[in-house]
Amino acid sequence: MKKSLILIFLLGYLIDGIAQELSAASFNIRLKTNSDVGNMWDDRKDPVCDLIRFHEFDIFGIQEAFIEQVQDMQERLTDYSYVGVGRDDGASKGEHSAIFYNNKRFKMLKNGTFWLSDSDTEKPNKGWDAALPRICTWGIFQDKKNGKKLIFMNTHFDHIGVEARRESAKQILSKAKEFAKDLPLILTGDFNIDEKNEAYFTLANSGIVQDAYELAAIKYAPNSTFNGWGKSLKENGRIDHIFITKPFKVLKYGILTDTYMGKFPSDHFPILSVLKW
Repeated sequence: MKKSLILIFLLGYLIDGIAQELSAASFNIRLKTNSDVGNMWDDRKDPVCDLIRFHEFDIFGIQEAFIEQVQDMQERLTDYSYVGVGRDDGASKGEHSAIFYNNKRFKMLKNGTFWLSDSDTEKPNKGWDAALPRICTWGIFQDKKNGKKLIFMNTHFDHIGVEARRESAKQILSKAKEFAKDLPLILTGDFNIDEKNEAYFTLANSGIVQDAYELAAIKYAPNSTFNGWGKSLKENGRIDHIFITKPFKVLKYGILTDTYMGKFPSDHFPILSVLKW
């Protein structure tokens, strides 16, 4: 009887330990455009979603997604729900920085989208020296496995504006505090900056968030996160990032270099972090 009780206790401990892990990811899926001859969205949408299911993303942010792409993914990822709006009208027009989450694992409590701007964060506009309107989508989620809450934020920084990227980093950290006070934060996105850029250091050296790559016990980063359909691969260089706060511990970080029939699901590779809290 005593041995049975010990066995039950140990089994419960192991199950509880597994339940504390979650997989967070970021994936620039590349917008749907007729200019991508040979890499059209209609050909890529199944491989994109198959990749996500196989690697068992629990919660993840996407970038560059038009509403039809978001809907295509929702149709295929039947265990997932999403939050997010288009940056052009705050509804369906323009690129989305949507957050998808496994609704069997997470309950969405609150969400929203704000514009990265020095003038108006509530309406579509371009901030600072940005070339395009840029947004950050956020959600507060409760893990059904342990009851804990977190805030997840997903963004796509401007590709031109140096000041916009720096100030956007500051603004996101401020908004996280405003929306969620002291909840743990996971921040994902295509930041259009590598790990040597000033705006990267604004985040990584903020004393608030840390780069999941730097904290990972196991790293799989065989090349850059941007691939340019295989034409722009570099030995290193990460412009897509996952930042976290305590109490998350990073078990693994990976740049997922999956291909299909010699083709790439996107011109960016998705990145994945396995976290424990």
